Amino acid sequence: MDMETKRILVVEDEADIRELVSYNLTKSGYEAVGAVSGEEALALMKGDLPDLVLLDLMLPGMDGLAVCERLKKKSRTATTPIVMLTAKGEESDVVRGLNLGADDYITKPFSLRELMARVQAVLRRASGAGDGNLDDSSEHETIAIHDLVIHPQRHEVLVSGEPVNLSATEFRTLALLARKPGWVLTRQQILDGVHGENYAITNRAVDVQIVGLRRKLGTAGKYIETVRGVGYRFKE
Repeated sequence: MDMETKRILVVEDEADIRELVSYNLTKSGYEAVGAVSGEEALALMKGDLPDLVLLDLMLPGMDGLAVCERLKKKSRTATTPIVMLTAKGEESDVVRGLNLGADDYITKPFSLRELMARVQAVLRRASGAGDGNLDDSSEHETIAIHDLVIHPQRHEVLVSGEPVNLSATEFRTLALLARKPGWVLTRQQILDGVHGENYAITNRAVDVQIVGLRRKLGTAGKYIETVRGVGYRFKE
């Protein structure tokens, strides 16, 4: 992470949680901005964009999923990382949020240490610094395969010369597969490569990311092949 202070928008209607999270973010060297509703969050996003959004899914009025969808559909905010704050038993909402383009989630009640670790990891991935789980020798090399060009350091994907907006997680998933065309990677290997080992997230999230990737890549989505009962591979 660079020396520039990272700005984080905390969207949480429960004052105690919002203030506690904001306090600890500030204590850890971040700049924290609070919003009590989805509507207020969207209004704030019209100004200077934060480096990351911590987004509670259960909000009064417009819920977190609607906010996430709105942000990911706009080109200006599509690449802003989003970490969802969810209650237990909201797995379907988590999967939907990841499908909409959210980068991560953390389940309440959470420890502040875990929250800070997730925030740091997502910011590191968004900046292209990586987590050390991919092959370091090739992590920053441009990948040109079929009609796809992937620029890791610029976080840019071109399909037949046209840019495609991907979330940080989608981008890392695509790069991971494209670096090893023909190799079959299990869902767990993809999770480990994108998020790091021992990461508490359901394997189903990989399927969600692949569905989202194929949709965004359009005709190039066919290069990501499903190997039934095993995982996925990028077509040689």
